[in-house]
Amino acid sequence: MAGGKETPRQKMIGMMYLVLTALLALQVNSAILLKFKFIDDSLLGVNDKTSVAADGTIDGIKTAVTKNQNQARDLAVLKQSEEIRSKTKDMVTYLREIRQQLLKVTENTGPEMTNLSGEDKVAITMLGGKRNGLAYTGLKPKLNEYSDFIKQYVPEASPLAVDAKDDKRVTEKSQKTKDFAELNFENTPVVAALATISQKETEVLKYEAEALSAQAQKVGAKSLVFDKIGAFASAESNTVAAGTKYKAELFLTASASSIHPSMTLNGSSLSVGPDGHGKVEFTARPGSFDASGNAKASWEGRIKFNQNGRDTTFTVKVPYTITKPVMQIQSASVQALYFKCGNKLNVSVPALGAQYKPSFSASGAAVMSGAKVGDVTLVPNSREVTLNVSSGGNAIGSQTFQVRPIPKPTIEAFAGGRPVNDKQGTPGTAVRSFSLKAIPDAGFLTFLPDDAKFRVSRYEVTLVRGKRPALQTKTISGPQADLSDVVNAYREGDRLYVEVKDVQRQNFQGNVEPVSVTRTFNIPLL
Repeated sequence: MAGGKETPRQKMIGMMYLVLTALLALQVNSAILLKFKFIDDSLLGVNDKTSVAADGTIDGIKTAVTKNQNQARDLAVLKQSEEIRSKTKDMVTYLREIRQQLLKVTENTGPEMTNLSGEDKVAITMLGGKRNGLAYTGLKPKLNEYSDFIKQYVPEASPLAVDAKDDKRVTEKSQKTKDFAELNFENTPVVAALATISQKETEVLKYEAEALSAQAQKVGAKSLVFDKIGAFASAESNTVAAGTKYKAELFLTASASSIHPSMTLNGSSLSVGPDGHGKVEFTARPGSFDASGNAKASWEGRIKFNQNGRDTTFTVKVPYTITKPVMQIQSASVQALYFKCGNKLNVSVPALGAQYKPSFSASGAAVMSGAKVGDVTLVPNSREVTLNVSSGGNAIGSQTFQVRPIPKPTIEAFAGGRPVNDKQGTPGTAVRSFSLKAIPDAGFLTFLPDDAKFRVSRYEVTLVRGKRPALQTKTISGPQADLSDVVNAYREGDRLYVEVKDVQRQNFQGNVEPVSVTRTFNIPLL
C-alpha cells in the first residue's frame, strides 16, 4: 500500500459521506429515511470488506518480516501493526455496540427495521438529559482517543469527533454553536444516526489503512494499486435561487500522484486545485418556472487524464433546481400609486442575500433609484404602472400597480386667524386679515406628505351690498389678503363674495403645477 493514499473503496466511502451530509440538510420524509438506510447498509458492507483487507495487510507484513529473516527492526514494526489492528478492532466493536443500543431503544430488534425515525429515543440515548448520553460519555472521547493514538503513525490525522465550530464542513452560522453530540444526533432519525456511526467507523478504518500502509512500506510489503477510477460532483446545494451562485466540486473518485487531470464545465476549462478538485461556480440563469416556482437545469463536467499513454475522459451530468426568487415590496400604499407623485417603494429579494444588486425599469412611470439597496421611487404618468426588477443582469420579476388620481384639496377661508362662518356671518372687522388655505386629503397626506403641499395662488374678493358691488373687485395673489379697505367701507348686512381662481401643488421634487379646483364663498358681514 502507498503511504498517505486512499484506495478506491476509501474514495467511494467519501462519496457516500457527501451524500449523507446532503441528505441531512433536507426535510426528512419516508423516502429519504430509506436512503439513509441504504447508505448505512452500503457503509457497513464496505467497512466489513475494509476490515478483512486490514487483516490481509497484517498477513502481508508478517510474510515480509519472515522473508527478511525476522530482523529486530521488522519485528518491532509487526508488533506496532498488530497493536494498530487491535485498537481498531476495539473501536469498531464499541461502535457496533452503540448501533445495537440504538436499534434496541427504537424497538428495531427484528431482522428488518420497522421504525426508521425514533428521533426522541436517539436524543435520549446519545445526548441524555444533562450531557450524560453516550455521545458525551463514550463516543466522543473514545473516537478522539483513537485519533490521538493513530497520529503517531498518521501525522496528519485530525480528531474524529469535533464540535461544529471546528468542523470546516459546517458552514451555516445556525449550526456553528452545536457541539459534536448535538450536531450529529440532535433531532436525528435512527437511520441517520446509524449512518453517522457507520461513517465514523469508516474514518477509523481509513486511518488504520493509512497507518498499516506506512507500516507495510517499512518492511517492503506489496503496495495496492488503484483499479477503478470514476468522476464525481459534489454541490453545495442542488437548489439555487436565480441570480445567486451555484457552487460545486468536480473531481475523480480515485487518483494517483502521477495523474494530472484537466477538467471542463459545459466545455469551458476549470481551475484544478492541488487536491485534484475542479472548482465549479456559475450564476444560475432564470428558466421556465413551474407552478411551484422551480425550474430544472443541469451542468456537464468532463475529466480528462493520461493513463498508460492514452487519454481517458470521464463525463458527469449533474441536475439541479433553480428556484424563482420572491420579491417583497414595502410601501405606505402598495396596492395603488398616485399619479405624478413620488411613490417610494422598497423591493427586497431575501433569497439573493448579499448578491442582491437590483436595477429597475418601468412602463407607465419614471423610475428613480434610491440611496439604499432596493429603494426606488416611481412617478406614474399613466393609469397603470408595471415595475420590472433585475439583479446582476438577471430578470427577477415584475409587479403591476393601478394608479389613482391625486385627491383635490379642500379650500377653507379664515378671517382674523379663525374659520369664517359663511352661514351665520362673520364680524366685518375680522376680515382685515383674510386668507384661504388648501387642505390636502388626510389619507393622501399620510401616504405622500412631500407631494401633499397645496396653496391657493389667486382669488378674487368683492364687497357686495344688496345686489351690487359696494367696492371694486380685488384680485389677491397668494393665500393672504389685507382687506382694510373692505373693513372701512362695509355696512352691516353687506356680504363678502370670494371666488377661487388658481390653486397650485408643489411635488416631492419642488416643482409646482396647477390644480383644478372650483370654490366660492358668500360670507355675511356682521
